Amino acid sequence: MDVKKIILLVGALVIAGISAFFVRALVSDSGTQQVQAGEVEQKGPKVLVATKPLPLGTILTQEMFKLQPWPKDLVENVYFLEGETNLESLNGKVVRVSVPAGQPLTKGSIVGPGERGFLAAALTPGMRAVTVSTNAESGVAGFVFPGDRVDMVLTHGVSYQGDTEEGTPAPALRVSETIMRNVRVLAIDQRTNELGGEGSGPKTGRTVTFEVPPKFVEKIAVAQTLGQISLSLRPIAENTQELEQMIATGEVEVSDDLNTTQEKRLQIALQTQPNDRNPSFTTGGEVSRFASNLDPRPVAVKSGKPAGPSVRVFRGNKATEVSVGAE
Repeated sequence: MDVKKIILLVGALVIAGISAFFVRALVSDSGTQQVQAGEVEQKGPKVLVATKPLPLGTILTQEMFKLQPWPKDLVENVYFLEGETNLESLNGKVVRVSVPAGQPLTKGSIVGPGERGFLAAALTPGMRAVTVSTNAESGVAGFVFPGDRVDMVLTHGVSYQGDTEEGTPAPALRVSETIMRNVRVLAIDQRTNELGGEGSGPKTGRTVTFEVPPKFVEKIAVAQTLGQISLSLRPIAENTQELEQMIATGEVEVSDDLNTTQEKRLQIALQTQPNDRNPSFTTGGEVSRFASNLDPRPVAVKSGKPAGPSVRVFRGNKATEVSVGAE
């Protein structure tokens, strides 16, 4: 065998052996560092971190945060530490500074009921808070809680000017109207959440605070001067049904280009939006036959005939009643 080839082969083997030695040393050192880092992490204090992204206005629940070991040198005084934090007390608080997933919650990033700025943080951007007076009957006997969605019903009397055909003052026509649907309840009196426990059953409040668009604030203000506002509790499943109806009737157009995530976001946005579509009403005559004659309009007008003096005009075989001076 050629001597040069033997020398080259031996040299290659030596170089391969040296390379393998250094690679093994590097891998071993890296593994040691990982173990040491893991030991340091396990020995570090536990702080409260977000388990998922928490946008501004998020109402905290137990599954949104957890305690996790954190490097001791990186722990700040504003963090929530294990042994110093009552986790149950965080339920119902609102995020006022967005927190990314895996990042610690700070004492300044959340605000609780009764604290300054809580209601403003809980409001959805573009919405307003408005309060309505209620009682046991109009407030569904205390079974409406913060976070529920309700329809708002206005009951009032509609008065007409003038007297009836008998000369008596025209009575008011009683009417009940559904003026708003799918309105979110923010608070009952000063209670903004129900965390369970003793005494957490139905409670009748004197006031209910709602989250509505700015235009609805004006409507509610006028409605309170007209009559009594009552609440009607909505089932959760009905929001989905209404959305399907809106898509079927063409009120909402869903593009075929939307992916699953975008479509889900659109559905959530529409389902949580209060609206005043499809207004409905009921008059006293529809409830009781004894109230059917309380329509203060003259009988002639209700039957489609002109009120006041009239003459009958014949055109061939057709006769028509024509008013001659009715106001």
